[in-house]
Amino acid sequence: MDTASPNSGDLTLSLPSSQPVVAEELPCPAQIPAALFEELWLASQAEAVQLSRPEFAAKLTTLGAKHNYGLPSEAAPGAMDIAPFFRALHLPDLALAYACALGREVAWDRFFSLYRAPLTEAATAITGSATLGHDLADSLHSQLFGLTERDGQRRSPLESYSGRGTLMGWLRTTLVQRHIDHYRHTRRESPLEAQDPPAPPTAETPSLVITQKLQITIEDTLRVLSPEDRFLLSSYFLDQCTLRQIAQLLRVHEATVSRKLRRLTIELRKRLLKSLQASGLSRRGAEEALGTDPRDLTVNLRSLLQTPTSRPFSDQTCSLDQTP
Repeated sequence: MDTASPNSGDLTLSLPSSQPVVAEELPCPAQIPAALFEELWLASQAEAVQLSRPEFAAKLTTLGAKHNYGLPSEAAPGAMDIAPFFRALHLPDLALAYACALGREVAWDRFFSLYRAPLTEAATAITGSATLGHDLADSLHSQLFGLTERDGQRRSPLESYSGRGTLMGWLRTTLVQRHIDHYRHTRRESPLEAQDPPAPPTAETPSLVITQKLQITIEDTLRVLSPEDRFLLSSYFLDQCTLRQIAQLLRVHEATVSRKLRRLTIELRKRLLKSLQASGLSRRGAEEALGTDPRDLTVNLRSLLQTPTSRPFSDQTCSLDQTP
C-alpha cells in the first residue's frame, strides 16, 4: 500500500499555538478559534490514524466553507455558528475516512477491522445473495482504496465524506448506489435473487430502502415544525438541558414544559408513522422502521432543528443555571 506523507496534497497549513486556525489557500468566511480546534482535534482521535493537525484543520476549514456552517447558502455565518457545526460532525469517522483517503496504512487497517464484516453483511442484505454480496463489498473496497485515477492521481471516494452522518450510514448508501448502477449497466432481465441461492437473513442489518424512507420522512417532518417545537426538541434531546433549565428560559412552569414535550413526541410519532405508510410501508413496517438504530441514519438533527435566524440553541441554553 502506498503511504502518503503527512505533508502531501494541496490542503496544508500551519497551526499557530495561539492564533485562529485558517487555511491560507481556501476562502473561509469565519475562523476556527485555537481552543475550539484543540477540542475537535482531541475528540477526533486523528493522531491515532496518522492525520496531522494541519491536515485535519484544512479538512475542517474546507467542510465549513463548503456547507456554509450548516446555514442556508444566502446566510452569512458568524462566530457563534462555527462551534455548533463542527461539534455536530462525527469527528472520529471524519478523521478515519480522510486519513484513508490520504493513504495512511494504519487508518486502512482500522477501517478494515471496523467495517469489512458490516459492509459484507449489508451488501448481502442488499443483493439477497451471499456470493453477490461478497462481490459487491469487494468492489466497493477496491473503489474506496482509490484504484480510480482522475487527473493522473489516485482518488478515493472517502475524500468526499463530510462527517455530517455516520461513516457506516455513508458506506451503506454508497453500497446501494453502486448496486443500482451495476444493475442498470448490465440490464439484467431476471430478478437478482434468482441468480444465486438467497443468503440467510441478517436481522441486525436494516433494509436500506426502509432506512432511506425513514431518513427522508424525519427530515420532512422536522422541517415543518414551529420554532418553539424545534427549540424544545433541540434543548432537551440534543443539548440535554433539564426541564427546569428550559422552563427558566421560556418563563413557564416545569410541568408545562414536560406536558409540551410529551405531546410533541407523541404527535411526531403519529406524523412519522403516517408519512411512512404514505410512502408504501404497511403499519407494521412503519412501526419497525421507527425502531431503526439512529447510527444507521445520516440525518443531521442539530442542523434541522436549529432556526437559522436565531442563535444556536446550545449557545442559548449554556448560560442557564446548570443545577437540576
